[in-house]
Amino acid sequence: MTGDTPRALQAFQKTLREAALLASRGQLPSDRLWAFHEARHQCLTLSKSDLQPESNLVPEEPIAADAVARAAQLEPGQFAIWISNAPEPQRSALAFFYLNEFTHREMQNLLDLKMNELASLISHGRWQFQAWLNAVTEPR
Repeated sequence: MTGDTPRALQAFQKTLREAALLASRGQLPSDRLWAFHEARHQCLTLSKSDLQPESNLVPEEPIAADAVARAAQLEPGQFAIWISNAPEPQRSALAFFYLNEFTHREMQNLLDLKMNELASLISHGRWQFQAWLNAVTEPR
């Protein structure tokens, strides 16, 4: 989420310390999403002082039939870097969506969004990714 490995590690370590502290008190939350809520909060806190991207219109294009083949042309980290540059909460929505570990209801809960807001963030992010993918890869 941070796009910066040292900061991501710092957020991860803070989340683990908080979990250990809660466990030592016998207060570890039973909610399986707690760690994701906490990690996201840590990342957002670390990123607050950073320069924020200007909000501008990012080009969007319909998802192409060859999108999977074109995405396969990317280096593994390129997709993660692209997501890390998205504005929040779209960045988190896309990260959770592509982790493929959460239901839409869980993502809605994690991000404190209404379902239509979550759907909009994901669909616009996918269309924006398609536009970027078209610019950096060759059609198949």
